[in-house]
Amino acid sequence: MVYPPALERLVGALRGLPGVGQKSAQRMAFALLSRRREAAEELSAALTHALGAVRRCQRCRLYCEGELCEVCRSSRRDTRQLCVVESDADVAAIEQGAHYQGLYFVLGGHLSPLDGIGPEALGLPLYAQRLREEELDEVILATNPTVEGEATAQYLAELAESAGVAVSRIAHGVPVGGELEYVDGSTLAHAFDGRRRLGAARRTD
Repeated sequence: MVYPPALERLVGALRGLPGVGQKSAQRMAFALLSRRREAAEELSAALTHALGAVRRCQRCRLYCEGELCEVCRSSRRDTRQLCVVESDADVAAIEQGAHYQGLYFVLGGHLSPLDGIGPEALGLPLYAQRLREEELDEVILATNPTVEGEATAQYLAELAESAGVAVSRIAHGVPVGGELEYVDGSTLAHAFDGRRRLGAARRTD
């Protein structure tokens, strides 16, 4: 079926969203144009406003509407802990479930030389500056457990260690409720490497 050029453009734009294929994009386009015109207009207005108002925090690179985000402006956060993540979505996940009260640094991706993503693109000069200038007790590396994420974590750790800041890596392992026979080898390896002792050791002679 041949669609009008404007509709083809809309479908193509929706396909650019993560996880949206051709059929999903078509359904979304049809829904917005047919039954939800008011919602479509609101979506368009909200997107236009966000593009003009939202920017990166000058301290941690989290999306915000001013120079500093709410986390960096808060007086209740632990300023001696810095958690480094790949995306704003990672910050949202940690805020919802990790009981973390420190500060953040958002990379906006991971190191990938083949894709032309180097330290500058991830804001690492700013990260290094914070390591030098702020009184940090610990940097928590929370990059994803992928090959690129691990390589990025190693690079970040070296920068922190050279600045004399202690570094830790979040544990990756067997999910709660998971069964070992269905867990892949890499996840099991991380689980064993990140194991911790339970209770005091006892000997019986």
